[in-house]
Formats: sequence, C-alpha cells, structure tokens
Amino acid sequence: MKMAGKAPSAAMIRRLLQPGSIAVIGASDKPGSLGASVLGNLDRNGFSGEIYPINPKRETIGERKCLPSVDALPEGVDVAVLAIPQPAVLDAVRGLAARKAGAAIIFSAGFAEGGPEGLAQQAEIARIAEEAGMVIEGPNCLGSVNHVDGVPLTFVETACKAPEGRRAIGVVSQSGAMAAVLCTTLLSRDLAVSYSVSTGNEAASGVEDYVDWLVDEPNTAVIAMIVEQFRAPSTFLAAARRARAAGKQIVLLHPGKSSAARESAATHTGAMAGDYKLMRAKVERAGVVFAETLEELGDIAEILVRCPPLARPELAVVGESGAFKALTLDLAEELALPLASLNDDDSPELRAALPPFVPVSNPLDITAQGLSQPEIYTNVLNALFDDERVGAVVAGIIQGDPVTSTIKVPAILAALDGREPVKPLIFAGLDEGAGIPARFIAALRDRGVPWFPSTERAFHALTRLGRLVARDLGDNSPAPLAVSGLGGEAGVVPEYRAKQLLGPLGIPFPQGRFAASADEAVAAAEEVGYPVAMKAQAAALGHKSDAGGVLLNLGDAACVREAWTRIHGNVAAYDAALSLDGVLIEKMGARGMEMIVGARNDPEWGPVVLAGFGGVTAEILQDVCLITPDLSEDAIVARLMQLRSAALLRGYRGSPVLDVPALARLIRTVGAVLLAEPSLTELDLNPVILHPMGQGVVVLDALMLVG
Repeated sequence: MKMAGKAPSAAMIRRLLQPGSIAVIGASDKPGSLGASVLGNLDRNGFSGEIYPINPKRETIGERKCLPSVDALPEGVDVAVLAIPQPAVLDAVRGLAARKAGAAIIFSAGFAEGGPEGLAQQAEIARIAEEAGMVIEGPNCLGSVNHVDGVPLTFVETACKAPEGRRAIGVVSQSGAMAAVLCTTLLSRDLAVSYSVSTGNEAASGVEDYVDWLVDEPNTAVIAMIVEQFRAPSTFLAAARRARAAGKQIVLLHPGKSSAARESAATHTGAMAGDYKLMRAKVERAGVVFAETLEELGDIAEILVRCPPLARPELAVVGESGAFKALTLDLAEELALPLASLNDDDSPELRAALPPFVPVSNPLDITAQGLSQPEIYTNVLNALFDDERVGAVVAGIIQGDPVTSTIKVPAILAALDGREPVKPLIFAGLDEGAGIPARFIAALRDRGVPWFPSTERAFHALTRLGRLVARDLGDNSPAPLAVSGLGGEAGVVPEYRAKQLLGPLGIPFPQGRFAASADEAVAAAEEVGYPVAMKAQAAALGHKSDAGGVLLNLGDAACVREAWTRIHGNVAAYDAALSLDGVLIEKMGARGMEMIVGARNDPEWGPVVLAGFGGVTAEILQDVCLITPDLSEDAIVARLMQLRSAALLRGYRGSPVLDVPALARLIRTVGAVLLAEPSLTELDLNPVILHPMGQGVVVLDALMLVG
C-alpha cells in the first residue's frame, strides 16, 4: 500500500532516476549477491558519477574504498540502493535521511505484504521519507534503469541502450519481474526504452509520480504500464490527462479483471459496478489504451512508437489467400474491427494496381500473382496509402523461404520510397517460423514498419488503438444538480423518500403518494386514479419483490384495503423483524422495455453511472455499461447501442424503436446529481421503463445510499 503523504516533486524524481552520486548499501564482490550485481551493472554501463560502497566487513571492493556505514556518507548523495536484508532497512533509511540523501531504492520484501509488523515498518519508512523530502522506490522492487544516461539501479544484469534520438518507451510497473520481461521484449525488437521503473509496494512514491515525470521527459514518446492497483487514482488520472495533452500515449496492462466485484447488499449497482470495471471506465476516459496481455502491451507500444499516428480506425488488409481473407473477415467481426469499404467502383487507383482477374475487396486477395509481378505489392500499398478512407494497412504475407522473401519484401519497402509515412503499415507473417532473413525484418523496422509473426496480433493491437481514435475524450460534464434536503439523510433511503428528493430534479416517476395507513392508501389511490400499484416501504427492504412487497393492478378501494393487509403479511413472513414505514401507491402505466440506471460515487475514482437492461434479472444478465458523467448525450446513446441486447432498442422483429435519447437524458441527469452530491454513495433506478421513440422513460423504483 502507498502511504498517505505529499507526492514527490519532479526534482526529487530526477535525483532518483538521473543521479550524479550513488551509495550501494550492502555492496559486495561476491558473484550473485545483490550488491555485487548493482556495482557490476554500474561499471559495465560506464557510470561516471561518484559511487559509495557501504559494507562494515570490507575496507575495499575492487578499487573502491568501502565505507563502514551510512553515517560515513557525505551529505547529499542523490540515491542509495539498499541491497540488504529486511530487518536492516529501517535503520538504513533513518541514516540516509540524516545524511540528506535524495532517494532510496529498497529491494527487500517483507513489509506491507508481510503482516502488521511489516506494514508498520513501511508506514515508518513513508513518514521518514516525507519528513526528509526523500523519494523511496519500493520496497519489494527490482529498482530502475535509466537507458538514456546508462544508469541501471537494479540487480538484474542490464545492458543500457540509449535511444539516440529515437522515440522511446518509458516503462512503469508495480511488478519488477514484469518490467524486466517487458523491457527484454521491447529491446529485442530494436525499440528504444528511455526509463524502466518498478515501484513495488509504493511506500512513498507510486506509478502516478513516475508517469507524471515521464510526461516532461524529452526522450519518452509512449508510456507502457503494468499496474495491479492504482493507489492514488485521482493523481494518476491527472497525470494521464497531462500525458495526452503532451501527445504521449499511455498503454496499460491491468491484471485483476476476473476478481470478484465489491458486494453491496443495498443496490444492483453496487454489485455490478465492480472495482475493475469502474477503474477501467475512468482510466479510458483519461485517454489510456488497455492491453489484455503482456504480448499485446508490447505490440501496441511498438505500433505507437514506430508508426505514424492512427488517424481513423478503419483498416485495409492485403493478403495472398482466399482462406486468409475469410479468416480475417471472421476475426474482424469477432473483434468489431472496422474494415474500410473498398470495391471496384469506388477505388480506381487500387483497381489500376491489380490484374484484371483480381477484384477489389477488403481484405484484398492478390493471389500468388505477386511472385511473378512483385510490383503489385508496391502499387497496391501506394494506392492504400493515398486512400483517405483507410486508417492503417496490414500486409498479411506468406514469407516462405529466403528466396520468396527476397521477391516480396523489397517490393513492399519500395512503396515507402520517396514518401513520408502517413499511416501505420504492419507487416504480419502468416507462416510463423518461416525463413525470412533478419536483414529484411531490420529494414522494415528501420522504415517504421513493425514486423509481427502473426496477423492476429496485429489485428488485436490495432483494434485497441482504433477504439481510442473513435473515442470522444472531450469533457461534456453537465452542470451539477444539487438534491434539496439530502443532507438530512443517512444510510439506505427508501423508495418513497428517494422519489420525493429526486422528482423535483426532473427524474420521471409515476404519479404517486406515500401512505402510512390503509385509509391513506385508499385516499392516495383515489387521487392518482385506478388501477394502482402498492409497494412496501422500508429502508431495510432493498428488493421488495423478493418479500412479496409489490402488488399490481389494484382496481378499487376494496382491493387496496385487502392489499394493505396482504403486503404486511408477506413482509412479516419474509422477515418478522422488519417494520414497514408504510406503502407507496402509484398509478399503473404502460409496459415497456425494462432498463436499469444506477450510480456510484466511489471514494477513490469519483462518480460513475451504470446503465443497461434491468429488472429483476439485471444482476444475472449484467448487460450493462459504465458511463462517466462527462459524456455527451450523443456519446451515451452510442454507448448504449453497444450493449449485447442493443437490437431490442432499435426495434426488433417489428417492435417499435425505443426512446434511447430519453434514456440518455436521464443518465445525464443522474450524472449531474452525482457531481453535486459526493455523499450520495449509490443510487439504483430499476426498473426504468423505456417506451417507444418520443414517449420517454418512467422510473418505477428508486433506492439511494447516502454515506
């Protein structure tokens, strides 16, 4: 856990990642020891600053004089690497604070993850760091690597490789092992890495602090992240928005989406808006691209750093096989990957590039004709580069053997001659393991063309990037809408009271009245007009239908009186300890599609609205989406139309088109309420009856939780 405290400044982070002086506590020359590995890394990579080995049992290590303790350090060392056992760490941190060290990297585990004692020690480390103005990386981390200046502060054997003017990827990961794996992947593809930071337990600095620093780091163009838990969500969202404004894309791998959602006994919304889903909704709104696998994280980062920006999501796919064309169409449908519409009539340049017997299509099957006429590859790619309907091109090529590759790859590279790349071109081999010479892969990469061993990987990565392009990331937040009288509520607010509070704000409820007696119930029914519904009312009765607390189509006074008695008997049989406040009498209305609109004010991530198909099966079907309050009405409509059962909204098998814009307006209103009322923890409107176009929505039930 990251302890509360002031975030480290950019100058403090700079001393950690760009140090001029380094202390190695626990320095050694014993092969395989952490201290020896750190010193070896620094020496192999030519670190030219001051190095202070500390080991009370040694006078020298190599040609360096060894200091007996932290107390012997000069004041103001930039960073100290603690390659020592856990029990010695706290005293070392105290000593570093006294010597005015700028930062410390703690490899040791056994702190917050080790139980109450370790947690207390980690809290003390955080306290010391804040008081001393010192950055702590870790504990329980693998350290950091500055490839720009050649400073590897890690025990993993590392050969730094400077970007040398190339667009570089910054890696920020809570897992040190995964940071090392990702960097190995990226460097093996001849991609530049600027910095790699593993944050571990995040005692006094977290991923958000390093992301914020990398936004201003001139070598870093893309930030690749592996995060299991955001410990300072609002700070990260601010850093992500700053990165986007600076033109730097963040790609995130976040394990944990399969974990159980936080349970809530009060509302459907609490049960369905799990932590991962809520986090993802917020982080995507900040412009972050999510990767689903470690491989995909590397693939997306490579496209971003090597290729021109993707301007539109539609792809063109060039292949050499009819079967590959069919497989691509299947996968595109599965991924919802948009393919540009191309045919003989609307693509004259592409038509001219092809033999007469090859029709224009997308995916395009050029057959084996390219082996005898390799200029087809060049001309087809040039035509697609010039086609404004195409956002990116994937060349799915059968590489075969060195002879076959020698025919095809130069012709593909020729399409880039004399022009600046204007859109991503991905070379994706169909035959993984084929004998394509390494010089061709290097040539493709040098020209800004990623080489992937499979087309599936290219399609998955471009799908993620295409969804980002299609997103409207503007802030369209409504004006906050305060709830008069909410300050007097606490805990679960029953339906009748929730409707009294929310009705004046324009949320459409049926005509109704609360009744505390049978006589009042009859009077209420007479006022609203028969037939009516009677619903049991109590804060402790969250789901009334489960208790037999909802009776419908009551047609006269006698039915209402009988229902009063029956509804109290039903609830008593369900829970004898439950006492009703009374009942809510409401006018029966027309049937329609049952939807749900919920809301949650998360203490870390802030407000989010849940919407989708509702009713008593809402939690079973879970055909819902999370919507942040800053979405426009049109964007909300588009989001609702992506639900699995969205065909029901468009008019299915002769049924009418439903008033989805009215539902979007309701969602906007709920979002405005959340923005104004942070004490409103959860709100559940279920069911919301959605009527045909122009007839609006009616909210039948409402439940609020005020914290």
